[in-house]
Amino acid sequence: MNATHKEPRAATIHTFVMNSPVGPLHLESDGQALTRLEFANHKGEKSRLAERPPRLRRAAGTQVEQKKKNPAVVRILQETVRQLEAYFSGKRQQFDLPLALVGTEFQKRTWAGLLEIPYGQTISYAELARRIGNPKAVRAVGTANGANPISIIIPCHRVIASDGTLGGYGGGLDVKRDLLALEKV
Repeated sequence: MNATHKEPRAATIHTFVMNSPVGPLHLESDGQALTRLEFANHKGEKSRLAERPPRLRRAAGTQVEQKKKNPAVVRILQETVRQLEAYFSGKRQQFDLPLALVGTEFQKRTWAGLLEIPYGQTISYAELARRIGNPKAVRAVGTANGANPISIIIPCHRVIASDGTLGGYGGGLDVKRDLLALEKV
């Protein structure tokens, strides 16, 4: 994936809800990059998107105003929707979007490791820990994987337990199975 990683810097956060084959997806952008993609209604819970502006404010040191816009108004959201639709239709295997990530250095290293997992393949949490240079940090890798702010595009669904079971997933195990089936894993 040719994703640009940078810290969010814009004061306005734009949001959009996209319908997808795995349910509604909440997209968030600072107008320059994608900052969040999460599943809307996992297990009946409300999206964490509403919590995002205060966290972003603390992380980026800016005043954040949340606005809902049509994706055509914000180019990055429009392009994200276009690429996700191509992914779900089996016409795209890699994403090419600018990403703005807020997290610890360890989380960012883990998320970068996720981006290196090829389409249609899975690895274990232990293998991911080894790949990012910290083979004893299997649990920490699992925690960072669970904190992934940009699901699907940063493919945390491609990480499974060492015994071959699916493990957990923020969108639910059914969604993880569906995504892996889409990729024919």
